[in-house]
Parts: sequence; C-alpha cells; structure tokens
Amino acid sequence: MKKLSPYLIIILSFLTIIVIGSILLALPMATKTNESLTFIDSFFIATSAVTITGLSPITNLSVVLSPFGKVTLAILIQVGGLSVVTLSVFILILLGAKIGISNRLLIKESLNQNHLSGLVRLVIKIVLFTFAVELLGFIINLFVFLPEYDTKTALGLSAFHAISSFNNAGFDLFGPLSMQFYQNHLLLNMNTSILIMLGGLGFIVIDELFEKKSLRKLSLHSKVVLLMNLCLWTFGLLLFKLSETSFTWIQAFFMSVSARTAGFSTINMQTISSFSTLIFMILMFIGASPSSTGGGVKTTTIFVMFSNLFSFAKGKQPTAFKRFIGEETRYRAATLVFTALLIIVVATLLLLHFNATSLETALLETTSAFANVGLSKGLTFSLASGSKITLIVVMFIGRVGPLTVLSLLNRNWYKKELYHIKYIEEKMIIG
Repeated sequence: MKKLSPYLIIILSFLTIIVIGSILLALPMATKTNESLTFIDSFFIATSAVTITGLSPITNLSVVLSPFGKVTLAILIQVGGLSVVTLSVFILILLGAKIGISNRLLIKESLNQNHLSGLVRLVIKIVLFTFAVELLGFIINLFVFLPEYDTKTALGLSAFHAISSFNNAGFDLFGPLSMQFYQNHLLLNMNTSILIMLGGLGFIVIDELFEKKSLRKLSLHSKVVLLMNLCLWTFGLLLFKLSETSFTWIQAFFMSVSARTAGFSTINMQTISSFSTLIFMILMFIGASPSSTGGGVKTTTIFVMFSNLFSFAKGKQPTAFKRFIGEETRYRAATLVFTALLIIVVATLLLLHFNATSLETALLETTSAFANVGLSKGLTFSLASGSKITLIVVMFIGRVGPLTVLSLLNRNWYKKELYHIKYIEEKMIIG
C-alpha cells in the first residue's frame, strides 16, 4: 500500500481546522446580534486566523463577534500558530500514547527539521514555552487594560491580545483603528513587540539559546536567524523614521517589528508614503524565521539568496560563519522565492480584475496575505467575492508553505534512492 505523503497530511490538517472554524463562526451564536455571517466571510476569517494572518472583511470584530465568536477566533489562532500536528502530538503524549515513526515524520516536516531524533522532546518544549510566554504576556497586558475596562473585559482583551501577539496573528479587539489609540503606550507596545519577536524567532533558536547559553555554540541556523532579525529590526526602524517624519521612535520600532509578520498597526496605513509602503512589502515578504509562528519566505531563505549572490560575484563558494551552504539549500531557497513572487503577481492581477483599486494597494494586500501579516490599506473591507477567494488561497499557501504545496506533485517522496540517479550534465546559456 502506498504511503500517504506527510505534506498532504499537513495540508489536510490545516484545511480541516479551517472548515470547522468556518462552520463555528457562521453560527448565529458567533455574533452579538445572532445574525449569521455569510459563509465566505466566516471562511475568510477562519482561514486568516488559522494561517495567523489577521486580515478580516469585518471592520470591527470586537463589536460584531459574541464572546463565543471571540473565543473561537482565539482558539483558531492558537491552533494555527502551533500547528495541528504539534498540538495533536502533544495531546497524544499527555495521553501516554507511543509516538511512532509516521508521527515523527509528520513532526519533522511540520517543524522543518532535518532529522527525527529529539522531536518528541521538542514538541513538549514548544507547547510549554508557548503557554508560558502567553501567560506572562497576559499578566503584563492586565496592567494596561484593567485601569481602562471592567475586569471581565480586561481579562478577555489581555488574553486575546497575548495569544494573537505571540502567534503573530495581528487580530485585535480594539476596533477599526487597531492599536492607533495606544501608539505611544510604552508598556503595551514593548510587551506586544517582545511577544511578536519571540514568536517570530522560531522555537529552534529559542531552544538553542536556553540549551547552549552561548552565541558561539549556536548552530549556523540560529546564528543566521539572530543576525537577520537584528538587521531587519534596525533596518525597518531607521527607514520608517526617515520616511515618515511624523512617526515617533516607538511607532517606528513597533511597525518595524509588526510589519515582518504580525500585522498590528499603530499608524494609519492609508496615509503612508509609497516609499514606506515598499518598505512594508519588503519586510512582509521576508517575514519571520523557520519553525516560528510567522510567515513570509523566511529570514534564512533571504540570507541564502544573498550569500549565493555575493559568492557568485566574488567567484567563491557560498559560506556563512565558516560553514559551506549546500547546493540543495540554495536550490530550495531559489525555488521558494520564485514561487512566492509568482503567487503574489498572479494574486495581484486577480485582485485588480475583481476590485477597482490601485496597483500599490492591491500589491500590499496580496503580499500581506501571502506573508500572513494582515496589514492593509483598507481594501480588505471592500473585497469582491472573487478577491476574497483569491486571498483565502494565498493565505493558505503562505501558511502551509509553497514548497509543501509543490511537494504534493512529488509522488516518489518516499523513494530516496531516486534522488541519487544522475543524468549527463548539459549547460544552458543563461543571461
């Protein structure tokens, strides 16, 4: 009997949760007025939550959704951030079930790991770390919201915002202005930023930082992730401050962090310059790091692409931190970037076809959807049905990963011996 591809299982697991979430959000009890959302809107919101994007066709979720709807949305975000596979395996561990080779293979592909050893221990660490950080974030949020709201509302806001922040989801319950009311609130901005940063670094890097307690002993992956994140946070901060003179340093820093994949906004996106819009799109496209709660093509992918570019220009082998970057890694990085750009271009064309809008606005929307960010210039609220379907597909591909989707075409994924077949090399004229 032919084995079921782990890539297909991963895709189906996300799709199953999205369908369940869509049904729950479409129930009358999910809204305060007991009037059902249209199925396409509930499907859009469920997809956006599970893919931890944050885009929504509903202007004010805090007003429309009932407590049941808000709890459902928070659960979808949590499941989407950790992934169905990780949570399922964790539950099996709690029940004392044996984690077989098939489940380990699923974990390996879901978390983008290179080997099968230590995966069960890693799953336990990921789930416990997630809940611990979210709990701490929740407690800090209480200092912000308790003085402003009644206890019940403050508890709900604090919990929802902590979950959404760590999972880089971008959903909030502050209304259509998002976090603009708190644009200079130091505690909320810093707490939200740190939660986003921890979620976006990736569990592998955080685990190594705890285990090895020394930057020198970190793996190449962790060193690259830390270097790229530091550069991108600084790059975004300085450019936003330079391009938008009205930005305070807090706003510039927060948007530099949030733009990468979270999607919270302390500014009015419809008033920013084209220069700032382009910077947003670049940061969104790059995104977070592998095995994180964030999207995008990932920091390591861009690092590999630039390393390959510079090594070609210098006539040297591509290396980083005195380590050689293999051909397979470079090949996967190039394939991922090309596929991502192709998806964004096609989706932008479809949005321009279905909606009367500018190229800049449509391109920002599709990049945001693919990178699972959630920033928008207001187009999401007026999307035609065709545009909603387009973005649903784009968000889904962005979350499960273009390479995972492409791997469905590989019917011989389990026949490792086929990878060793070599053909006669023929050079082609390039450029």
